Amino acid sequence: MTLSELAGKSAPQSLLTNIPRLVAHYYETRPRVSDPLQRVAFGTSGHRGNSLAGTFNEAHILAVSQAVAEHRAALGITGPLFMGLDSHALSEPAWMTALQVLVANGVRVCVQPGMLTPTPLISHAILEHNRAGTGETADGIVITPSHNPPQDGGFKYNPPSGGPADTDVTKVVQARANAILEDEMRDVHRVSLEDAMAGLEEFDFITPYVDQLPQVIDLDAIRQSGVKIGVDPLGGASLPVWEAIGAQYGLNLTIVNTEIDPRFAFMSVDRDGKIRMDCSSPYAMAGLLRLKDEFDVAIGNDPDADRHGIVTAHGLMNPNHYLAVMIEYLFQHRPGWRTDAAIGKTLVSSALIDRVGAGIGRKVVEVPVGFKYFVSGLLDGSFGFGGEESAGASFLRMDGGAWSTDKDGLIPGLLAAEMTARTGQTPSQRFADLTAKYGETAYDRQDAPATPAQKTILGSLSPEQVTATTLGGDPITAKLTRAPGNNEPIGGLKVTTGQAWFAARPSGTEDVYKIYGESFRGQEHLQQVMDEARDVVGAALGGK
Repeated sequence: MTLSELAGKSAPQSLLTNIPRLVAHYYETRPRVSDPLQRVAFGTSGHRGNSLAGTFNEAHILAVSQAVAEHRAALGITGPLFMGLDSHALSEPAWMTALQVLVANGVRVCVQPGMLTPTPLISHAILEHNRAGTGETADGIVITPSHNPPQDGGFKYNPPSGGPADTDVTKVVQARANAILEDEMRDVHRVSLEDAMAGLEEFDFITPYVDQLPQVIDLDAIRQSGVKIGVDPLGGASLPVWEAIGAQYGLNLTIVNTEIDPRFAFMSVDRDGKIRMDCSSPYAMAGLLRLKDEFDVAIGNDPDADRHGIVTAHGLMNPNHYLAVMIEYLFQHRPGWRTDAAIGKTLVSSALIDRVGAGIGRKVVEVPVGFKYFVSGLLDGSFGFGGEESAGASFLRMDGGAWSTDKDGLIPGLLAAEMTARTGQTPSQRFADLTAKYGETAYDRQDAPATPAQKTILGSLSPEQVTATTLGGDPITAKLTRAPGNNEPIGGLKVTTGQAWFAARPSGTEDVYKIYGESFRGQEHLQQVMDEARDVVGAALGGK
């Protein structure tokens, strides 16, 4: 991907979203159900789109909300539905639309006063309610497109397990929502906004989450050490949570940005010239990076706080590097976890994690892309940790119980402060020790053009279609189209050697496929691997 001349710079006026126009299109634009791109489509993180493109509009939210209400009724889910939202411009209109439909269907909707509520707090609340055993099961919805640009909207459903819904749920909800759209919304039940607001229940998500943090993080060690912590919520829903954490526990914590702006005008531009609240991007995090020498550890979150970015004096940590650091630290400092608790990683996460797992004597379970594959393991304690290369992770409480079964961007940030306090080393310093022990890794992700037909072929390849025998000069040890950890299809291909690997997956939204690669032989070898990856995939696609 070509680096934009704006990358890392303040967003110019020309990039800022026209919020009134965006919201007007949310209400007025009707999706064309004959266009596959304008139908409801649940990816790994729910339905996402843009009102200007006809892919995220009121009709979508009416249909999806009705489908969720019907789904939970069919399963006998009668407890509260915990609903959160982030600070994207389309989140509040979608939140109001969903509320009107849910209340009309007799759903008990619980919301935070002031409304902004991060993803991990919704997951935590679902688990807490269902753990109490009241006889009524709870679930949740978060209105968010995560770190996506300001003009995007998103809707994700979390069933009673507390984590992202698996395909057995999303396929049902998606099919029903599209049927409702095709039938011109005749089956949608809806009350007025006034009646909907009167029917909601206020619920304090922040207090129980913050009160219970000592069950998952050693806050005493952080406070006593005086570790200097900087936090940038990137204009997102984590702001009031960080304010409560700092106030309650007396941490040496400074929030460096308290601005909430749906245009995200305070952001620096990402590498491709777009405004994107990606806390794992050094370009998007340029503002916090300028302050890196003022803190021992600095933390960034995306708007719904399901992602983390960790900054030390050495700069912004690569998400893969920090995953490995967290794993190495946690499994040696959480004696309350099961001795057989495993490490969950997605197949495009660093192979350094496999080496760390072997070094500390823990099983590594490699699954396809999607946090949903970690939910059951985190819920029953058989996974101590689950993490994705895109800076998403969660882990267990000190006693081995579930904390959240969705990505939690706050506790990895606090863990960075804990390990600094307890070991005297920042996460960057601990990573240097890991590379000295297990080898230095070079990692990259690139895009390559692909037609819709090629994307379809790539998504259903068999290992036999890969004819190459070497990669980067080394013998190929595995050709995978199913994840070794759970035998689920990966929707693409992964090829490994003893020193490198690549994975190729079709994009769900663009005519490209994504190539991930890693080498323990250095950057030059990684480039060779990435070049050969295109040849391997091209041959497997048969030039179609």
